[in-house]
Amino acid sequence: MTTGNIQLLSDTLVKAKADNRAALIAYLPAGFPTVDGGIAAIKAAFDGGADVVEVGLPHSDPVLDGPVIQTADDIALRGGVKIADVMRTVKEAHEATGKPVLVMTYWNPIDRYGIERFTEELAEAGGAGCILPDLPVQESAVWREHADKHGLATVFVVAPSSKDERLATITAAGSGFVYAASLMGVTGTRESVGESAADLVRRTRATSELPVCVGLGVSNATQAREVAAFADGVIVGSAFVKRILDADGDEAAGLTAVRELAAELAEGVRRVS
Repeated sequence: MTTGNIQLLSDTLVKAKADNRAALIAYLPAGFPTVDGGIAAIKAAFDGGADVVEVGLPHSDPVLDGPVIQTADDIALRGGVKIADVMRTVKEAHEATGKPVLVMTYWNPIDRYGIERFTEELAEAGGAGCILPDLPVQESAVWREHADKHGLATVFVVAPSSKDERLATITAAGSGFVYAASLMGVTGTRESVGESAADLVRRTRATSELPVCVGLGVSNATQAREVAAFADGVIVGSAFVKRILDADGDEAAGLTAVRELAAELAEGVRRVS
């Protein structure tokens, strides 16, 4: 049986910590702007300095995602992206770089596709795991059993509204890392990532040894540096997607913009001692 790359993910986060920095985690949807274009964009993010990439599985009702990612998902879905394309994206991105690639998805597509089939194919593709923002922990046992069997991380999302007792339940069930949503609301770039994120990381760490990575709202090197001061990883999505949208169909320009943003952010996550 093929096993996925949860160990590679863990090792990558440990290495970043040993280098006295936060890990840079980039998010890009599969099939955007096309399947091949999406794979090229992920490779560009890795080339620029991303340590880990989350591949978004486009969804018709992405409740946690802001307008930028919704636009990208819409383009991918109109292009006919399928779960097979998501798996191909993971496989080619991982094989080309040797780096950890996760899938971020809402629960409904996995449920329809079949948990066993999804976890098996993700492991075969070399995936490191899944981020499941809308799967309640108390309903996750079957998923976790299959993910564990296939060597895949199960990353849950915690929010500033999560009470300490709830945080402990979530972190006990998760693996790989904990995704800390820096603020309430949907994804998107923001002026400030704020103090609620630092407080959430502190409270989450009190319940678990897992690395805590912060997403939602980080879009530039200054914000990346701010978050890297207290988090184990900095997650950036909308800012990468926006660079591709702004390139307006010019694929080479889009890839250059992704690579440049990754390089700026990779500089940002290196803590100034």
